[in-house]
Amino acid sequence: MRVDVVTIFPEYFGPPSGVGGPLGVSLIGKAAARGDVNFHIHDLRQWATDVHHTVDDTPFGGGPGMVMKADVWGTALDVILSEESQPVGDPSAPATPAAPSTPAVTSVTGSRLVVPTPSGVPFTQERALAYAGERHLVFACGRYEGIDARVVEDARARGMAVDEVSIGDYVLAGGEAAVVVIVEAVCRLLPGVLGNERSVSDDSFGGGGGSMHGLLEGPVYTRPRAWRGHEVPPVLLSGDHAAIARWQRDEALRRTAERRPDLIRRLAAGDGLDARDREVLIQAGFPVDGESMAH
Repeated sequence: MRVDVVTIFPEYFGPPSGVGGPLGVSLIGKAAARGDVNFHIHDLRQWATDVHHTVDDTPFGGGPGMVMKADVWGTALDVILSEESQPVGDPSAPATPAAPSTPAVTSVTGSRLVVPTPSGVPFTQERALAYAGERHLVFACGRYEGIDARVVEDARARGMAVDEVSIGDYVLAGGEAAVVVIVEAVCRLLPGVLGNERSVSDDSFGGGGGSMHGLLEGPVYTRPRAWRGHEVPPVLLSGDHAAIARWQRDEALRRTAERRPDLIRRLAAGDGLDARDREVLIQAGFPVDGESMAH
């Protein structure tokens, strides 16, 4: 997978290859070192044509703040997408700015543009799984009041897959932190990145379709068996794998009902709860009858 990130703060990600910054540590850094994912970090200002490298202007229609310019973003994406169609070279080499007369790429296939924005659709585990199957992701880090809407319109008009996504109901100063969140969620799902492939199916939200599908993961324990008067639940020491699996799901149900009742309602609506699940939820004080679940 190739990942391009366009930002006015490339130093946020470290060197142009991403190695040394937040994308170069832990499992994601190891995946990059193996060549499973190639990061390319670009400074948007290199495609600005004025002496001040201006990337924003006042919004039409008035209002506070500034808006990032369509012409600068358009040229940046044209160059990156043209590069992507060529063999991958040295990932640490910065992209070459295009001349103002460079024509737009007429058609785009095989690449997906992802624009983090508070007004986007929610970023979910299911979306992370979908992105993990992509060959090329391009992230556009907005700042100020956002990116001129024509950038997304133009990319879609040329056949590029485009997603505007939100990582939560809050506003950040820019898209860089959101990109790190999304990239980590996606890259850990690439084949060979996790040491134990079962980790994906056991994740909260059960992205791999395992027993935790649609649920938050329950509590986990390790040695020592007793610590400060707190004991590990006996079932986890029993060696009875069926009983352990049932206990883990029961705990996941209780935690999800307490912290994310919306997920329980979604499971109930999709017939994702069995008789034991409903019994556990009733014992936990969570209503599971059809009328109550609808509210």
